[in-house]
Amino acid sequence: MSLRFGYGLNGFTDHRLADALAVLADLGYDGVALTLDHAHLDPFAPDLAGRTAAVGALLARHDLGVMVETGARYVLDPRRKHEPTLVSHEGRERRIELLHRAIQVAADLGSPAVSFWSGIAPRDASRDVCWARVEEGVESLLPVAEAHGVDLALEPEPGMFVERIGDVIELRRRLGSPDRLRLTIDVGHLRCTEDADPAACVLGAADLVANVQIDDMRRGVHEHLPFGEGEVDFPPVLAALSAIDFTGLVAVELPRHTHAAPTLAAASLDFLRDAERLAQVDRPDRRPQEVAR
Repeated sequence: MSLRFGYGLNGFTDHRLADALAVLADLGYDGVALTLDHAHLDPFAPDLAGRTAAVGALLARHDLGVMVETGARYVLDPRRKHEPTLVSHEGRERRIELLHRAIQVAADLGSPAVSFWSGIAPRDASRDVCWARVEEGVESLLPVAEAHGVDLALEPEPGMFVERIGDVIELRRRLGSPDRLRLTIDVGHLRCTEDADPAACVLGAADLVANVQIDDMRRGVHEHLPFGEGEVDFPPVLAALSAIDFTGLVAVELPRHTHAAPTLAAASLDFLRDAERLAQVDRPDRRPQEVAR
């Protein structure tokens, strides 16, 4: 099975959306990860439905799939990066509103999921309080996601309250293992924070995986790096994704390299195709042991 490679548009913010899509389609990408932000699709500007339809027409023109992402830095607060979040003391309802809008956009564009994260825990908030806030927020979104046929793909993010795959498993347990709550894996994050190697993490998560971001990274350092500049061994990761029959986009995540987007996009796709060819040589059996659900 050939994997489907995409590119995160948060790494193309110096380009108009139409130009970015044309470049990526010409390079041979299968799709894009679309972050809802001022650059390409502002979730709070007027006529969201009309603008979403226009984006859908562009995607269709270039035959590109899409995954909706919600990690914009200043879309909710121009002064505080990523705030408010699901665990903030105040303003959590604004994050929920953004995710409501993202679910609608995902349904309109044909994105199978909305990718999101928990946020950084306030220093004076206990773990019990943070768990309660995340549970409350996600529980309120699940019926909306179900009504629209869209999964909620929670991303463990280094330094955030939900930081590891095990935290997503714990949230699912607390909420009764809802089908619509699944997992976004960032391959670089696996190297940064998880105890197991990235390929083993993929095999362990298996059918829970709804979205994949891919980049290089070093152990303990949360810095998204171009391929070959970090410590990730990519062929085993791609072999693992193939082994679990992952059919979604595997999208390059380089949000701090927008100045070199076309060059990096070309080099990244070449790298991934070479790594996939190597992966076919040693394809592992489908998950030797699943993570607990």
